[in-house]
Amino acid sequence: ILQLALATGAYAQSSLDAIKSAGVLKIGTEGTYAPFSYHDASGKLVGFDVEIGEAIAKKIGVQAEFVEGKWDGLIAGIDAKRYDVVINQVSVSPERQAKYDFSTPYIASKAVVLVKSDSTIASFADLKGKKAAQSLTSNFGKLAQAAGAELVATDGFNQSVELVLSGRADATINDSISFLDFKKHKPDAPLKIAATQDNADHAAVLLAKGQPELLAAINEALASSQQDGTYLQISNKYFGADVSK
Repeated sequence: ILQLALATGAYAQSSLDAIKSAGVLKIGTEGTYAPFSYHDASGKLVGFDVEIGEAIAKKIGVQAEFVEGKWDGLIAGIDAKRYDVVINQVSVSPERQAKYDFSTPYIASKAVVLVKSDSTIASFADLKGKKAAQSLTSNFGKLAQAAGAELVATDGFNQSVELVLSGRADATINDSISFLDFKKHKPDAPLKIAATQDNADHAAVLLAKGQPELLAAINEALASSQQDGTYLQISNKYFGADVSK
């Protein structure tokens, strides 16, 4: 009977209790995705998501331990129990919510129309008949096409912006967070937001289902970070703005 009671007690230990006992919150992340999770010149793992993870762990009362992996297998690492959570700009989607739990979102991004500072384009509708520099397979490319733009193929944000700045494209639809990161590094570049989509995409901490105590602790840590200014400090450091809204 004693052995059974001990076994039941061990089994009843929540994942949050186990994390607190170990003193470590294991976090899955890419480590190759600046400015969210990457290695600086000295080789240290840094980034917006890294500091958010460290802040959550600190609020829970444990250390953050990062486990790096490629994006393709990052979420599957939760199923394999390689780490407790994934913090790597994972967008909240119905498909993912069917299989995993998400914290309250900690970052919001919107599709924006980026143009040269002297451009007269002022809306998504104004893209009709204009050249839009886009990655063809991206959702942003589909948005530009739906607006009636002529697509100029690129391999990502940086090339798209280069084409706009050089005048080889009139605009690019891209991510508001990427624009903030760009302006942080190149504040004098003559690039502006001409229009912003109403709906935002949200990223949140992803974890396995059936861990209500851990989920509540993460949400509490995120709320506390917002209230005491920790979040804003991290957000300003990487983007020069509050990216939670």
